Amino acid sequence: MLMMMILMMMMMMMIMMMMMMMMMMMMLMMMMMMMMMMMMMMMMMMMMMMMMMMMMMMMMMMMMMMMIMMMMTTSTTATTTTTMMTMAMMMMMMSMSMMMMTTTILMMMMMMMMMMMMRMRMMIMISCAYIS
Repeated sequence: MLMMMILMMMMMMMIMMMMMMMMMMMMLMMMMMMMMMMMMMMMMMMMMMMMMMMMMMMMMMMMMMMMIMMMMTTSTTATTTTTMMTMAMMMMMMSMSMMMMTTTILMMMMMMMMMMMMRMRMMIMISCAYIS
């Protein structure tokens, strides 16, 4: 009887250990996945930044062109005002683009985070169900 009890205990211990190991493995996997996700996100953000920079550069170029054209066409008194106006416009555009960029990136980050959380929850649920 005693031996049986001990054996049962041993078995229980073994099962527990196995469960623990499984849990650990799951956690590790999740960690790895998270890392990968983060890396991907970083890459994407970098790409986006690059794109935005390019766009801004293009806009600047266009504005400059416009300014030069205005200088060429109009008289001296008008040029000053027009240039001022164009400069103001440029500034506005730049600020707007920057704002948009930041907001979009933030939104994307939020979405990603939400998705990740959901996935994690699902995984945990599944693992728990599987074990039980």
